[in-house]
Amino acid sequence: MERYYDAVPRTAARAEDFGPLTLFAREGEGWPYYARPTLGYRGPAVTAEDVRRVVARQRELGLPEAFEWVGEHDPLLRAAVEEAGLAVHEHPLLVLGPQDEPAAASDGPAGVSVRVLAADDPALAQALAVPHLAFGEPGTGVGAAGAAELAVAAVAVAADGTAARVAGRITAGNTVLAAAFEDGAALCAGQHNPVGPVTEVAGVGTLPSARRRGLGLAVTAALVANARANGVRTVFLSAADEDVARIYRRAGFRPFATALIAEPATPTGPGDPA
Repeated sequence: MERYYDAVPRTAARAEDFGPLTLFAREGEGWPYYARPTLGYRGPAVTAEDVRRVVARQRELGLPEAFEWVGEHDPLLRAAVEEAGLAVHEHPLLVLGPQDEPAAASDGPAGVSVRVLAADDPALAQALAVPHLAFGEPGTGVGAAGAAELAVAAVAVAADGTAARVAGRITAGNTVLAAAFEDGAALCAGQHNPVGPVTEVAGVGTLPSARRRGLGLAVTAALVANARANGVRTVFLSAADEDVARIYRRAGFRPFATALIAEPATPTGPGDPA
């Protein structure tokens, strides 16, 4: 897990060494990565001053002041980031190990189909836009955003280069994107990002007006099936809260640790699979 967390940002960001902490700074456009504990570090314990040094560099680069780590693996970091003035938020971390049996993949409700998208899929921008709308209305209850909002968001995702960046990651084998469709419209989407035998399911989000239909569960199951079919042995994810974690447990995941995110402001939690 720690090797995975260290490897994934390196596909799109440069690593800057701050002793007990490593800052991942994106190269060009794309996801603004975070700082996290340095892999294999054996020196003095992390301090609030170490955190402040990283925060100063994040501000200099115009990056979010964000730290992410596994609480059980680096228990001392929480006190350091809180002393530095950041707020820490907890998210359940769940895993499907080699010995765990995942839920069978299915298309979900009648009339819905779930598929893995190729880099040149015409629905790529639409599928990527769905989680953006989902995270804009957090929670698992049915929301307002629907087809009209999706059409606007898909245009924006295509125009700002997000679709092209993700298409490049799909071609390179760094990202797998799956989505649930009904009548040609994407209703739910998510991805997994494999590194060797480990992958993380991330960004699973359902169009708010289409929630409570089991679509997130169907997309998650499809991502797990794809990962297992391509040699991945360990699949993990972080959930926004315990309500969301209960849904993932229906896909076969089991809780095993706590993902901690430190930021100055209230963060947007990981994707919900409603």
